[in-house]
Amino acid sequence: MTNAQKWVAAFLVIFIALFAISKLTESEENLAEDVDYYGESTNAAEDGLAMFRNSGCVSCHGQELQGTKVGPALANVKKYWDRDALINYLRNPSAYSGDDRFEVYRSTYNNIVMPAYSNLDVKDLGKMADYLLSK
Repeated sequence: MTNAQKWVAAFLVIFIALFAISKLTESEENLAEDVDYYGESTNAAEDGLAMFRNSGCVSCHGQELQGTKVGPALANVKKYWDRDALINYLRNPSAYSGDDRFEVYRSTYNNIVMPAYSNLDVKDLGKMADYLLSK
């Protein structure tokens, strides 16, 4: 073995030892901080509200889900939807256009179309659905 190979081997052994020590001494608190750093929140209601606001839903449905002249109230959506159906609706509202309830909305809110949120991740739509179903 040449001197260069010995130095590389020594460096690798030291690196692996330091890496192993760092993993062994890492606490659960540090892991929790890493999760928060990457944007995972533990409060699903806040995440859903943030998704609702960031997606522009408040402009039609209001800050408190009370509805506006542009969109209906969403205060009691759990009466009509379960979580999976609501996520599917948010992804493709036009697929539900044959429902009698939507005929009433169409006559009340002329020329207003619910946008599809198929561009959002299903996890984000799930957070939004959870928020709406909790109200």
